[in-house]
Amino acid sequence: MSRKLNYGMIGGGPDGFIGAAHRRAIQLDGNAVLAAGVFSRSMEKSVQIAKETGLDSDRCYCDYKEMAEKEAQREDGIDFVVIVTPNYMHFEMCRAFLEAGIHVVCDKPVTVTYAQAVELQKLAEEKNLLFMVTYTYMGHVTAKHVREMVRNSDIGDVRMVMAEYPQGWLAFEDNSGGKQGAWRCDPEKSGNVNCLGDLGTHVENAVAMMTGLKIKKVLAKMDVVVPGRVLDDNDTVLVEFENGASGVYWTSQVAIGSDNALKVRIYGSKGTILWSQEESEKVTVIRADGTITELHRGYESIYSSASKYGRLPAGHTEGWLEAMGNLYRNFTECICAREEGTFSEDMADYPDIAYGAEGLAFVEACLKSSREGNVWISLSDI
Repeated sequence: MSRKLNYGMIGGGPDGFIGAAHRRAIQLDGNAVLAAGVFSRSMEKSVQIAKETGLDSDRCYCDYKEMAEKEAQREDGIDFVVIVTPNYMHFEMCRAFLEAGIHVVCDKPVTVTYAQAVELQKLAEEKNLLFMVTYTYMGHVTAKHVREMVRNSDIGDVRMVMAEYPQGWLAFEDNSGGKQGAWRCDPEKSGNVNCLGDLGTHVENAVAMMTGLKIKKVLAKMDVVVPGRVLDDNDTVLVEFENGASGVYWTSQVAIGSDNALKVRIYGSKGTILWSQEESEKVTVIRADGTITELHRGYESIYSSASKYGRLPAGHTEGWLEAMGNLYRNFTECICAREEGTFSEDMADYPDIAYGAEGLAFVEACLKSSREGNVWISLSDI
């Protein structure tokens, strides 16, 4: 890193969880410092976060438009913005900062429609700006190792992918999950999907990044299980990939006993890879002869392109926060490389806006499939 970057944040006030997590993740490597923000609709709450983080009061803004305009004019203005607001706010906020010439990081799903995501992708390309979507789990060393195994044909050609992401926090009729659950279950704020947008986009991105496979078509059954709900809380999706492989995705918020159980199972012509987010220190590989091997982070068995993100010796557990920090490490390094004229596309090792758009195409295809009676829908028709 040639210098420490400045970043701003939209959202992340005292009533939320995710904003503080992003700030901690960025601090892990010290590549960037919080320099501006609009942390809440309430100026009082926004100032509270500014004081807690040591932010100058003149850079705690009333709204995101003012922040984008004024930060773009400052010599010491922010290099990138982090947007951690509910889904329906993402598009306008991302667009404002891109138009101001500022790199963008946005929580997923990046927008509420595929058309909006494509518009942001085009704008980022026109402005020659970097855009990261924080699919945090793809920052795990072991997830990156799985990607390298598939790229190197360690298990041959991928034939079948089983992926799931069950949670149980919205399983009860008398519990809406508090503030976080309330907006996710509101069609006007979440984009007409709840579970599939919140968890299904993670599943889609994990499989896409690990395997490199592109989805050709989907058949979805999106259920509303808990009485009183409007949006889906349990989803099952059949997938056909462009290479002819098949997939089955399951996401749920009503799976009692499940916390954050993202799992991916990749079945190839020469073997199988098993990966679990809740046990992210290891990858299980099953060979054609029945040999079962556990590969652990921190050892030389992990591909160097993945192991370089390791922070601790083997046995000292790394987890979700470190995974997010790995994404930010690479993103900030890419920004500096752009400034120095040393950047190349292969340096970017994070989910970008193209992946974000693919996630929305997946969601809209599933919505169409479910509404039309659980029929096959091609993503090319979205």
